[in-house]
Amino acid sequence: SSPWKPVSTYGGSTFFNGWSFYTESDPTDGTVQYLSQSDAQNAGLVEINSAGNAVMRVDTTPTVSTNRNSVRITTNLIFTEGLVILDAVHMPTGCATWPAFWTNGPNWPAGGEIDIIEGVNNYTNNQATIHTSDGCSLPTSDTTQLNIAGTVVGGTNCAADQTDNEGCGVRSNYNYTFGSGFNSISGGVYAMLWQDSGIQVYFFPRGSIPSDITAGAPQPQSWSTPMANWPSTDCNMASHFYNHSVIFDTTLCGDWAGAVWSGTGVPGQSESCAQLTGYSSCSDFVLNNGASFAEAYWEVSSVKIYQYQS
Repeated sequence: SSPWKPVSTYGGSTFFNGWSFYTESDPTDGTVQYLSQSDAQNAGLVEINSAGNAVMRVDTTPTVSTNRNSVRITTNLIFTEGLVILDAVHMPTGCATWPAFWTNGPNWPAGGEIDIIEGVNNYTNNQATIHTSDGCSLPTSDTTQLNIAGTVVGGTNCAADQTDNEGCGVRSNYNYTFGSGFNSISGGVYAMLWQDSGIQVYFFPRGSIPSDITAGAPQPQSWSTPMANWPSTDCNMASHFYNHSVIFDTTLCGDWAGAVWSGTGVPGQSESCAQLTGYSSCSDFVLNNGASFAEAYWEVSSVKIYQYQS
């Protein structure tokens, strides 16, 4: 048995029950229009496939005039502290894509944001990040002291308004944790553990998923080294993180993917998307190349949210 008890499980034919479809304009300035559940279903952008997995796609219409249709969903469940476990077999990848799986609190950044999976374009190494109000930081960028299988990127200050919204991120050392690398191994399991003592993100590739996770009785204390770790040493968890919901989205271009359109040097991006596509503008590429988004989809077996009950 495990002291971690499920409070909400999303999977199979009822996966989309308990999620709200976001239809406002994209807060990260992407070249996307998020659709309602009925519109997304009618457009073939969401479904439960023959494997029983939930699929969320980007529209592949050859050309569009303004924004390309996509999907963003948020759990109706709101929770403070817990364990979020995602089993996915495919995530969006390719130039212009910016997928994320994350949790978010109220009055951003006051309630905190925990990015469990995030990256852009052709990146292959996941980046997990926290964004907070002022007064939260990593105690060190030394990976040995943090005991992580990742590398601190962007510094140790997690305050959004002091870091141009970058927060404090950790990039995985492994090229099968995001995008095409993740998809090539049929994905795996991401786990985000949030306690008063800190926040950790773990990744277990397909074939190396702990039996306690598969059994639905997670034992985080027995797991291997986390990809990312933000201890409470210099960050009061209770004051910076509360009342979160879980979110999936796929935006295009925007504040990150668009900003690094001509960039290289990040694992997976040896050549820039501007070079690869022949387009100097990310948005122009998105509007005119629908077929390029055939791989821009999430395929998710389940999301399970647990809370500790002593």
